Amino acid sequence: MQLTPYLTFKGDCEAAFKLYERVLGGKIQRLSRFGEAPAEAQMPGADPDQVMHVSMSIGQQMLMGSDCPAGYYQKPAGTSVSISVDDRDEGERIFKALAEGGTEQMAYGETFWAEGFGMCVDRFGTPWSVNAGSKDPAA
Repeated sequence: MQLTPYLTFKGDCEAAFKLYERVLGGKIQRLSRFGEAPAEAQMPGADPDQVMHVSMSIGQQMLMGSDCPAGYYQKPAGTSVSISVDDRDEGERIFKALAEGGTEQMAYGETFWAEGFGMCVDRFGTPWSVNAGSKDPAA
């Protein structure tokens, strides 16, 4: 089984995924727009220029997303995308880039379980937690 985060946006999915591609070292594999769907599959209220589906590979992982047609978007609540890296400085770089223009919920710093940890909501509304340099060798 594989679990893949699927993020939804209110019209800025493409900009968000371009940021994630740069910051996370990913590669956008596919980006389809609502206007590219066959006529019978068109969604009412969907902007033809917005993203119907995007998939991005990050190493062996995938991150997917789309814009929501008018009236369908719901702000993320009760979830976050968790990133784990080995290097504290790499974690800090990722955290700062994701937090820029967004909201820092927990400043990046050392914790009892990691050399670096922080939580933020990026400028697109996606919640993130960044964990780096586990202090538990079994983790």
